[in-house]
Amino acid sequence: MLVVAGCGGGGDGGGQSDTGSQEDNALTIWTTEDIADRVAAQQKIMDAWAQKSGATVKLVAIAEDQLTTVLTSAAAANDLPDAIAALSLNGMNQLRTDDLVDPEAAKEIVDGLGRDTFFARTLELTSVDGEQIAVPSDGFSNLLFYRKDLFQAAGLAEPKTYADIEKAAKELNKGKTAGIVAATAPSDSFTQQTFEYVAVANGCQLVDDSGNITLNSPQCQETFNFYANLIKETSVAGNQDADTTRATYFAGDAAMVIWSSFLLDELAGLRNDALPTCAQCKKDPLWLAKNTGILTEIQGPSGPKPAAWGEVVSWNVLTDASPKTKELVTYMMSEGYLDWLAIAPEGKMPARSGTSANPKEYSDGWIKLSAGVDKKEALTTIYPVEVLNTIVGSSGNFERWGIPQGQGELAAAVAGQYVVPQALAKMLNSGASAADAANEAQKGAEQVKTDLGG
Repeated sequence: MLVVAGCGGGGDGGGQSDTGSQEDNALTIWTTEDIADRVAAQQKIMDAWAQKSGATVKLVAIAEDQLTTVLTSAAAANDLPDAIAALSLNGMNQLRTDDLVDPEAAKEIVDGLGRDTFFARTLELTSVDGEQIAVPSDGFSNLLFYRKDLFQAAGLAEPKTYADIEKAAKELNKGKTAGIVAATAPSDSFTQQTFEYVAVANGCQLVDDSGNITLNSPQCQETFNFYANLIKETSVAGNQDADTTRATYFAGDAAMVIWSSFLLDELAGLRNDALPTCAQCKKDPLWLAKNTGILTEIQGPSGPKPAAWGEVVSWNVLTDASPKTKELVTYMMSEGYLDWLAIAPEGKMPARSGTSANPKEYSDGWIKLSAGVDKKEALTTIYPVEVLNTIVGSSGNFERWGIPQGQGELAAAVAGQYVVPQALAKMLNSGASAADAANEAQKGAEQVKTDLGG
């Protein structure tokens, strides 16, 4: 763990005291935004609140894949934090399962800020059975990036549907250019996220409203068939992950790529370790960004409507937290909110669109933020405002497996055990049918549910 103590340090852990003494003013906050410069930026915002409130904040950065281990140790030592920031939906559901999170605190904060100032979908995804579990802060979306120049030259429509994507991938898959690149690595959450994005677009769900697993449904079989055939017929050989798909698209060697909104700054040449390398990019670093179209939603033949997929991260106030914690979270979602989003705007789209007085204060403010790592550039100087508005608005339309049906714990476990990516890999590598892959995923998910006691 990387520990950064601010405002004169913290105390001996989260507000575990009910004495109303000094410990109530000494907060410990964990964050999964664990990159050093982001930790420093978070500390600066919290310092500003601490100076106004008379409290102290100790910020502890933890990689989310270490959360379970660290939580177990901290709970045993009675040294849990007051809150955890930037926690994924899977992490939030883990806290709820372990009875470590305080829903009443989340509800009080959300109600105080105004429920109608949040994108309704972000509140739904951070609730279980109508109970607000956490305070949604921001998120990222999966996007379909495509080469506008190639599409226009071939007279192809925007790839908004399965049929559009398939037609374009086949037609543009020639020479050095792959029709599309997308994740296939069997033990990789990036594959899970990419497949789930394509799946929800076709009405393929992990469970139905009764909690029954539905991965062998006709919609899911159709999704497996579409995804696997795209890869087999119009993509590159070998396992694909976040690094390889980005590198292929950045080299100008793919007509489409499915990636998250974190690609926005890299596509614009603002990160030195992930620069576009296409031939045209050498003369004009923004060439690829200018010639890339971006879609938030796609739709399959069985999908009831176009669908977006995204991750929502949240503030989670833990049980027995200091009362001051609610004040800090409220500050981070109001006065400190745009500074929080500015830490990495390409991956921190606001969950709260504005205030009662100014309903679009944060969504409009996000568009004007500067993105990048080694260079900083305002998003509006790179991408059309209408595209940015669509991206930020997609937070209100995110679809996720299991969570709307109250099966967040199951969804987290299925994703964590790579049930679907491994079924997809077998289909790609062994020639198994879509029905075989869907049945494999169904059995795997059912076993996970059994192991959870379901």
